[in-house]
Amino acid sequence: MNVSIAESWKIRLQAEFDKPYFIELAEFIRHEYSTQRVYPPGRLIFNAFDKCSFDNTRVVILGQDPYHGEGQANGLAFSVADGIAKPPSLINIFKEIQDDLGKPVPKSGNLERWASQGVMLLNSTLTVRAGQAGSHQGKGWETFTDTVIKLISDEKRNVVFMLWGAYAQKKGAVIDSKKHLILKAKHPSPMAANYGGWFGTKHFSQANAYLESKGLAPVEW
Repeated sequence: MNVSIAESWKIRLQAEFDKPYFIELAEFIRHEYSTQRVYPPGRLIFNAFDKCSFDNTRVVILGQDPYHGEGQANGLAFSVADGIAKPPSLINIFKEIQDDLGKPVPKSGNLERWASQGVMLLNSTLTVRAGQAGSHQGKGWETFTDTVIKLISDEKRNVVFMLWGAYAQKKGAVIDSKKHLILKAKHPSPMAANYGGWFGTKHFSQANAYLESKGLAPVEW
């Protein structure tokens, strides 16, 4: 399977790729792609690591599963390909940015422009069967992405981690809060957001204020 990944990640993750659990995971994924409809397209499985290098990473947003609808997932958490209707969670993310920063809602839900600025859009599980949410959970992806989060926390300083919902917050337990800013909120899905705890959290302005306080450029959300 032809996947692309930034060199700065490849160097740091090679030892992980060589571990027995990951070799087993890779075999499972190869079989799934050859026998099932799986998202995102194979070449985009590591898109988050390709579009946002380790060196460039200054914000991490944690998701759970890729979108499992036709043509939606593009390998970046919460993001959809150009021309695809925005899912409800992403609509709520853009609403909060509009309220927080006064920015108009963009036409496209493709978040590659965030990734290119150093926003790591990391799903806990990097693949999913079409129409079957959670179908690739418990196969090894979570171990891999836990390692990625700890690597960022251990080897970098002054990163903003946005943890939305109980799942992301539990996964973020390995982050060193003395070295990084951890922002927590309810998940932006309508089920959670409409009951309070998402709208009005102002994570995007908080992230930029923190980055600027550390002498880093703000993100153009």
